[in-house]
Amino acid sequence: MRLVKDIISIHTNTPLDRFLGQQAQVLNREEIRVSHSVHVDYLDIAFTETTLPEEHACLYLFPIDDNQFCLQLLYLQHDESKAYTAHVSWIQFLPAFFDQYPAESLMANSPFRFDQTTEQQFTICAQTRSLLTQLQQATGLTDFLQSLQQTELSLHLLRRSLESIAVPFTVCQVPACRFLAYETERDKIGEAKMILDTRFDQPITIKELSRKVAMNECYLKKGFKALTGKTIHEYQQELRISKAKELLKGQEHSVSDVANLLGFSSISHFSTAFKKATGLKPCELLA
Repeated sequence: MRLVKDIISIHTNTPLDRFLGQQAQVLNREEIRVSHSVHVDYLDIAFTETTLPEEHACLYLFPIDDNQFCLQLLYLQHDESKAYTAHVSWIQFLPAFFDQYPAESLMANSPFRFDQTTEQQFTICAQTRSLLTQLQQATGLTDFLQSLQQTELSLHLLRRSLESIAVPFTVCQVPACRFLAYETERDKIGEAKMILDTRFDQPITIKELSRKVAMNECYLKKGFKALTGKTIHEYQQELRISKAKELLKGQEHSVSDVANLLGFSSISHFSTAFKKATGLKPCELLA
């Protein structure tokens, strides 16, 4: 068996020893190179102490140079079949991964700062567990398709971790929102938000959304407002108007095209909603 410190010598800036928090040994290690900029390691860990650290996850961000970062996600889950053992999923996003994004968009979001190394702990929710399982068991008709699937799952996990850090949860004191004290209920709100994010061009009713996430309509509306600060309608409208501004500024679509693409019932309805949100008429962005 190899000591954890043997693994640490392989990867620069690795936080594995700090993440585990106690003496441990690596029983088995599987390495997957998802792409040239995303690497995944699966480690089976045996602890020498009589108590296991709690299941948890951590994000580590290391500034390398101006607008260059190395980001690592580590997830520790207990192995129920063996005493004092655990599984660690370790996802590394290398500097080349962040080269595809404008520097200003990175620096505008926590925790990206050139002068600061970041360590943030967050919980492993039910959806994260599912994504980790899918990542390890991903299969494809070809190596390339499998790599695409693993890339998508890695990005999903990165997004969830950043959202967990950027929007820390505080239990709402309003009696009707006390159900949000349960992680499973917060996960349903998060799932609803992700559905809206991917369907901004196809308006969805609250009834349909509540069925998709298996949540009472009233709870969904109250919980969404408590966690996001916006009603579901306000959030949908904000997404659509933001996309409309992007399309209009591109000068490749007419006002009519944009209204149709984003699912507005008519040009007049689109123009009214756009002016209410921005103070401008859609055609002014085409001038």
